[in-house]
Amino acid sequence: MYYYSLNEYLKKEFGQKVYKISLNGNMGCPNRDGTIGIGGCIFCSSGGSGDFAPSGFMPIGEQIENAKQRIKSKYDGDKYIAYFQAYTNTYAPVSYLKELFEKVIDRDDIVAVSIATRPDCLQDDVIDLIEKLNNKKPVWIELGLQTSNESTARYIRRGYKNECFEIAVRKLKKIGVHIVAHIILGLPNESEQDILGTANYVAHSGVSGIKIQLLHILNDTDLYLDYQKGVFDALTMEQYIDLLCKVIERLPQDMVVHRITGDGPKKLLVAPLWSGDKKRVLNNINQKFLKINLKQGRLFEA
Repeated sequence: MYYYSLNEYLKKEFGQKVYKISLNGNMGCPNRDGTIGIGGCIFCSSGGSGDFAPSGFMPIGEQIENAKQRIKSKYDGDKYIAYFQAYTNTYAPVSYLKELFEKVIDRDDIVAVSIATRPDCLQDDVIDLIEKLNNKKPVWIELGLQTSNESTARYIRRGYKNECFEIAVRKLKKIGVHIVAHIILGLPNESEQDILGTANYVAHSGVSGIKIQLLHILNDTDLYLDYQKGVFDALTMEQYIDLLCKVIERLPQDMVVHRITGDGPKKLLVAPLWSGDKKRVLNNINQKFLKINLKQGRLFEA
């Protein structure tokens, strides 16, 4: 089974392996402060999906240097992608965003900036700023779609309709940025048909890339309360890998697959516990891909 991996894309774009470092822009989220809702999405921890990001109170330059030191033992390159991960990274005045992002994008060691945000936090002045930044160096915008099922979206308290996502994608495509949609496999009450419906929706949405994430149940979330009540079960590894293969089969071959699984912070992870052994998970995924390719008479590519 072939998919256009992030490593392949990075080597094509930058001519070498590039490491992504997680940063914290010290922003909030309209789905937490009462503007749209409170408590955030039902699966989101108090870290705002930035559990691996540093404190937002640390100066951004210091965050970058600390991150570079942490990964020194496993990456000997000198080029990095700055990933603004925690909370909603366009949820601030444009003057603040401009100062923050320019400090990062103007650094020689940063080759691209990836900004995780919500499609309802991309007003025209923010789009204008992103366009100017993208004229300097590549900018990626990561949008948390999670599902195309509107009923599930209401349950997880996503806080916007699919139409909002579609409008944001059109705006971002117009200025030529790399758009990444996040989806989650294993959301409560979603059938295989629902999950593959989301895959088809993303495949035809016009986005450039996708992150495929397993649903993690974390112990400081509202999702955990429903899990405790037995409202839903977590996926087994076999179920997840089977769904992952079916999702990838529906994607265009030029769509960059940024992630095929993910990590939940081990101190918060309640289920599925098998996801904590990432090496084992990736080995099992690769073995499944190999079996599919052998069955179809193709060489293994991953």
